[in-house]
Amino acid sequence: LLYTIKFEPMAGNFWKSSHYGQWILPEERVLEGYERDSKSLSVEDVKKLHIFFANFIQALGETNKLRQQVIATATVYFKRFYVLNSFKSIDPFLMAPTCIFLASKVEECGSIPIQRLITVCSSLIKSKFSFAMTNEFLYRPQHILECEFYLLEMMDCCLIVHQPYRPLTLYAESLGPEVLNTAWHIVNDSLRCDVILTNPPHLIALSALHMSSVIHNNEHAMLWFSDLSISIEKITQVSQCLVQLYELWRGFEEKKEIPQILFRMPRPRVSHSGSLSGSRCSTPSGMR
Repeated sequence: LLYTIKFEPMAGNFWKSSHYGQWILPEERVLEGYERDSKSLSVEDVKKLHIFFANFIQALGETNKLRQQVIATATVYFKRFYVLNSFKSIDPFLMAPTCIFLASKVEECGSIPIQRLITVCSSLIKSKFSFAMTNEFLYRPQHILECEFYLLEMMDCCLIVHQPYRPLTLYAESLGPEVLNTAWHIVNDSLRCDVILTNPPHLIALSALHMSSVIHNNEHAMLWFSDLSISIEKITQVSQCLVQLYELWRGFEEKKEIPQILFRMPRPRVSHSGSLSGSRCSTPSGMR
């Protein structure tokens, strides 16, 4: 069975994209996703898992020398999947490289050879993430290809992700490199929380610039914000989510806590044939 990727002739227009039409989720829906595995994991546990796997995807992308846009798209795919599906549906250690594999094709940087991706993944786990996975990375190319199938099905082949980086650079032209540099790092950090699932990318970009302007005490930037037609309340709402992320992240002892959280996390079964067992994946209501 082949899937047809939904190419969007108006892909440059966020408001006419599938990202806006199908993948800006209500906050209640995201919270519902965080509570899906509540028998084993608290909401805080799930948020910490998303921080950890965003770090893992970032390291995997950087080791493969991928652009930040590709890494960001892969992280969004990962977050979309697990906000609508239990962790027991597919092992996130398999989903993470699968998201990188798919995003590299969608962002037109060339498909990564699966075997190389597996080798890099195995090496990273041994060198940087051994505290989280003591066993070897046992997944093979057929697992990534099958996982990609489930990921495509879940997203209804809506693969174009509008990231905050483009509006960020446009807005920051008159604000100076110092403000832009800090805001860029804040946007990268935002991938570790759910703002990309609940807010348009331009709001995330503006929030990052606003936080950066405050950090650098840039009066020119603050005057620039006062002239915007966008409500400052909307910008500060996103900023509050980012502040909550930093507060959680600051107290997160990853190497100590992640092994305990992963131990409690529900796990899928892999059948003797090597296929993924029990992978019935949900999609957003109204997608079909």
